[in-house]
Amino acid sequence: MIHEVDEGLRLLLTQSGLTESGVDLVFDPPTREWAARRNAPTISVFLYDIREDVERRRTGRLEEYDDTGRIVAYRTPPRWFDLTYLVTAWTNRPQDEHRLLSEVLRCMARTDVLPARLRTGTLAELGLAVPIEVAGGGTQGRSAGDVWSALGGELKAAIDLRVLAPLAGELIDAAPPVTEGMEVRVTPAADDTPPGPGRRLRYDGAGDPGPQGFATPRDRPQPTRRHRGPVR
Repeated sequence: MIHEVDEGLRLLLTQSGLTESGVDLVFDPPTREWAARRNAPTISVFLYDIREDVERRRTGRLEEYDDTGRIVAYRTPPRWFDLTYLVTAWTNRPQDEHRLLSEVLRCMARTDVLPARLRTGTLAELGLAVPIEVAGGGTQGRSAGDVWSALGGELKAAIDLRVLAPLAGELIDAAPPVTEGMEVRVTPAADDTPPGPGRRLRYDGAGDPGPQGFATPRDRPQPTRRHRGPVR
């Protein structure tokens, strides 16, 4: 899921025109050593914090159907995670860095949700919205100062980018449909008399179960409603 969010952000920034003027777009951590090797204007989108949104956690399971409406699998509900990125611009002049950051801010500020056309893999299969929050103050992750200290670099202008993305649940295959009726067998008697042949139970009036066997839907009468009087 994380690499799919990376790809969606890459496509979003690329299609906005940021890379048309020779600007590199990378997901590398902007360490001191990395900055020394840089030789072109660069935008770094560095993932530095991953936290689950536990308030969105759900239990149970979801049913998946085939084209005929038959249940083929069960999937546990997705779990949601906050992915927080540090977006920085790197050029030879602070003015140019600020210009690039302005373009990033313009692109992200008008995008509340990652567009469906940019979602790939499980993000596309789930069909769930992937919210984006740019330069928000609600993140509970590490502060910018802590991040720069861990990277070994000096503090500079940066944009906090937060993406709330679903992680697909586990897929459990469903058992195949029942194609034969229930068969009843008796246990051996106390005198070790061998049991007789089993008796197969069939639905009333179902001489031929049809191509789908006894899994074929059938109209069954509703049970008789009983009136229950007051308890004495």
